[in-house]
Amino acid sequence: MRLVALLAGLVVLAGCGGNEDEPLTVYAASSLTAVFEQLAPAARFNFAGSDELATQLREGAQADVYAAASPRYPGELFEEGIVDEPTMFATNRLVIVVPSGNPAGIGELDDLAGADVRLVIGGEGVPIGDYTRELLERAGRLDVLERVVSEEEDVKGVLAKVAAGEADAGFVYATDVRAAGGDVVGIELPSELHGRIEYPVAVVRDTERGEEAQRFVELLRSPRGQSALRAAGFGLP
Repeated sequence: MRLVALLAGLVVLAGCGGNEDEPLTVYAASSLTAVFEQLAPAARFNFAGSDELATQLREGAQADVYAAASPRYPGELFEEGIVDEPTMFATNRLVIVVPSGNPAGIGELDDLAGADVRLVIGGEGVPIGDYTRELLERAGRLDVLERVVSEEEDVKGVLAKVAAGEADAGFVYATDVRAAGGDVVGIELPSELHGRIEYPVAVVRDTERGEEAQRFVELLRSPRGQSALRAAGFGLP
């Protein structure tokens, strides 16, 4: 019964204050696009890099919920009094992504150092970019960064460049490869290279839709939410 009531509240998505015609507004990391739109189709989403979304919230953007691909930015916003205390709801892992057909013949991390390889990664400060650099440092292969031809502002940018054949390889989340279908191929990395990739969510503190926002957070951690996340390739907290 509790889950039924929770889902009913999300379908309505009418505020407990403010304009009742406005839907719940969720700012979320790009890698969450497909699963969030599936879980709450009536919500209004702003998908972008977690760092970009944090900047928008600092500048006064009106949102009800913030979900990020790294604990860094929700933690900072919590300390600044912009969001409530974050809670973890999912995990992920990095993979190498190559275009369908893999024309450069990439098979493992070491292949990315080849002289003719064109690599695309996330920019510094963007979670996917920071996770990529941390992984390369753990592997002792920071030299791979010499093959970078483009740095993108979110993981969707990395994926798009690789899918279009504008790069031979990139680093994305495993969930993004699954969502891209047959346009790209994912290459798994050794388990010892994986760092901890956690997704936190928080209610924006000055929202007039606090109850609805909290129901959205509860949905992510509910059996239905966790099942949808697992089906999309996310790990559980």
